[in-house]
Parts: sequence; C-alpha cells; structure tokens
Amino acid sequence: MDIQRYWQATLEQRAEEMRGFFHKDALVNWHNTNERFTLEEFLQANCEYPGRWDGEIERIEEKDDLIITVVRVFSQDRKQSFHVTSFIKTDKGKIVFIDEYWGDDGPAPQWRADKHIGTPIRH
Repeated sequence: MDIQRYWQATLEQRAEEMRGFFHKDALVNWHNTNERFTLEEFLQANCEYPGRWDGEIERIEEKDDLIITVVRVFSQDRKQSFHVTSFIKTDKGKIVFIDEYWGDDGPAPQWRADKHIGTPIRH
C-alpha cells in the first residue's frame, strides 16, 4: 500500500481516490471523540470537513500488516494545526481498520511554562 498517496488523497479530501485504499467493510475509530465510522461515514466525515487542508507526514513505521503514521494536518491558511497518529491495519494491500488519535497543536499549558520545564521541539 502506498501510504504517502493515501495521505495525499486524504489531505486533499478526494473521497473516490481514498475509497480505493480501503476494504469495503473497513472501520475507523477516532478515540478522542469516541466515534467509530464505517468506510462511507469516514469518507463523509473527512471529505465534508469544513475548509481546505494540507499536511505533512512526519513519521512512518511499518511492521507486517500494520502501518503507523504521524501526520501534521493544518488548514491552508495555517490558522489551525493538529497532529494525528494513525494505526492502520491492512490485509492484501487494503485498509481494514484504523485507530486514530487527534490532538490540537498549540503552546504548552501555562502551569508548565510557569515551572520553566521543557524546551521547544521546533522553533
């Protein structure tokens, strides 16, 4: 499976191209919001999400039938930014299951800043 092409289609919200990467009975879990989607529901949630999006793959790990990706997703105007970690299970080159964990990007909470702990990863 070409994980980079999958993410490009996903970021560009191209439902028909995305569909080709999935088994017809695939399921997707978004743990942060306690939601499980069928393939069609996932395509709708992703492709009807408001606005235009872009992103960059920061990390890919593969082991047997599992692909783990970390992707930074941001609005094209760069006003919103998120990171998503995806555990993608495949069978015969098609996605059968995804567990995704989404987080908003932003500054560290004030209580940690007040303690002067941690340093920026990126400047």
